[in-house]
Formats: sequence, C-alpha cells, structure tokens
Amino acid sequence: MPKIGSIVLPEFPLLLAPMEDVSDPPFRYVCKQYGADLMYTEFISSEGLIRDAIKSRQKLDIFDYEKPIGIQIFGGDEDAMEMSAKIVDATNPDLVDINFGCPVKKVVCKGAGAGVLKDVDLMVRLTKAVVKGTNKPVTVKTRLGWDESSINIMEVAERLQDVGIAALTIHGRTRAQMYKGHANWEPIAKVKNNARIKIPIFGNGDIDSPQKALEYKNKYGVDGIMIGRAAIGYPWIFNEIKAFLKSGEILEKPKLNNRIEVCETHLKKSVEWKGEKLGVLEMRNHYANYFKGIANFKEYRTKLVTLNDSQSIFEVLDDLKSKELTPF
Repeated sequence: MPKIGSIVLPEFPLLLAPMEDVSDPPFRYVCKQYGADLMYTEFISSEGLIRDAIKSRQKLDIFDYEKPIGIQIFGGDEDAMEMSAKIVDATNPDLVDINFGCPVKKVVCKGAGAGVLKDVDLMVRLTKAVVKGTNKPVTVKTRLGWDESSINIMEVAERLQDVGIAALTIHGRTRAQMYKGHANWEPIAKVKNNARIKIPIFGNGDIDSPQKALEYKNKYGVDGIMIGRAAIGYPWIFNEIKAFLKSGEILEKPKLNNRIEVCETHLKKSVEWKGEKLGVLEMRNHYANYFKGIANFKEYRTKLVTLNDSQSIFEVLDDLKSKELTPF
C-alpha cells in the first residue's frame, strides 16, 4: 500500500486533482462521498497567502471529513514558498503539495507552475524551501517537461526525491500541450520503474472510464491515479473505477434522480460555504456536466444558469424529478 509520510493509502488510491475554480470544499464533499481517496485544494498563490489576500486565505478551508487532504501552493520565490508553507502548516492539512504543472499563462509568466519546468535548479530550490517550511509531508504535481524537446521528468523526479518529497504526481503532457492532445504515460512508467525512485508515483491525464483506469494501472504500473476533468459533474467515477478494479463489475450509471440529489447537495454546500450570491453564481458552471446527455434538458438548464436564488433553483431541480426526460 502506498504511503505518503505517515498517511497510509488504499492499495491503488484514486486522487482528486486540484482544479482552479472547481476543487473547492463543496465539490470535494461530493467527490469524497463517491470514493475519492485523497484530495487537494485548488492551488493557492504563495504571494497571495503572504499578502493575506482574502481569496487565497479562503482556499485554506479544509474539513475533517475530507481527510486525508493536501493543500496545494504555487510560486516562484523561495522565501515566499517557505513562508506560505508555514502558513499552510497552521491549518493542519495532511500534506502540502507544490504545483509545478499549471500551464496557464498568468501563472507561468510569474515563473511558477509549469514555468518552473524550464529551470530544474529553481524547482529544486523551491521544493527545498517548502520542505523546510513545513512539518507535513511534501508532494509535487508536475508535467513531463516544457515541450516535446525538453522532457526532463526523470531528472526532476530523482532530484525532488533527493530533497525530500514524499510522492510525485505526473501529468502526462508537456506545458506546450496545455490540455490538448493525448497524455503520454510512457515517461511516467519509466519514472516508476527507475530503481532510484522509492516514493509513490501517481499518474494523471485522460482517465475518464473504469476500463481505461484498469488498462493504465496494468500497463504503466503506477501506484495510483489522479482524476481531474472526468470527475466534474460526475463524482461517481471514483466508485465506478473501484468496483471495476476489484471485480470487473460495471456499476449502473446514476439515474436522473441520483444526479439531481448530488447536484442539490453540491448547491447546498456551495451556498453554505460561499454565501447565497456567490454560491449560486459559481454553481452555474456545474449543471451542464451533472446533466450531460439528457435530451430536452435545455429549458431547465436555462433556468438553472439564470436564476439568482438557491430556493428557486431547488424548486427547478425538484420539478425535474417528476419529469420523464430521456435517460442517459
């Protein structure tokens, strides 16, 4: 069973990816209910934490029912990363994760996220600073390299292990790919099979079905997999994968009413955590995913994304339960 510091994970853990504007406590709640073994917060700017930026601080909110959970930070300055690790430590997560993989321009331009892939020495120094700043296990999420001609994940894995990280998650794309094309897991497998590597290696990228999860588990030999986009509006993916890995069983797809119930829970948690206005607003991004594939859903979706109070939205969702819409 993979271990991260003193955290003992299941035999083949399923991790929920940290996704900006997605992986907040309400979303994590429903993913935990449906089988996520280890989850991460949205990434948090080290500079924002030090400035006491409200949005950054709010992202530190974690709850006992989410454990084990990691708080993910990013930044390009060693002192800021060490200081932010100390701030994170005070909120008592199970681990601290460093984002060396975000390909978004505004992050990369600050010499953070995937921008650090161009400078492995800096990546090592930033990692050392975080290890120094926290008593928690430190993990890293990164990509294969900056582009096809500079895939340096083997060097990165060895050097980051040497300075004290406890696990590594590798997204099988380069920064140049952004989220396009297919994830390449071959370099991930090479890292896992490197005799020097003793820490757990988790793979990430393109896992969107139980069948693919089993195929990649067997083919690439990783210690677990991280799931991102496939869980948006579909937290059932975790339990579906677990059942298939265990016995080859293909679980029945969630019925419309089950989707509505989970969506209602997500909305309720969103309003509780963010307040009525923001909770309602930010849920709008999720409805299309929760009800993907339903015919004749358009009029309901229009209501869900235009109504401004949660009570009215709950009424629409309640009304949906009595409709005989075409199933998935």
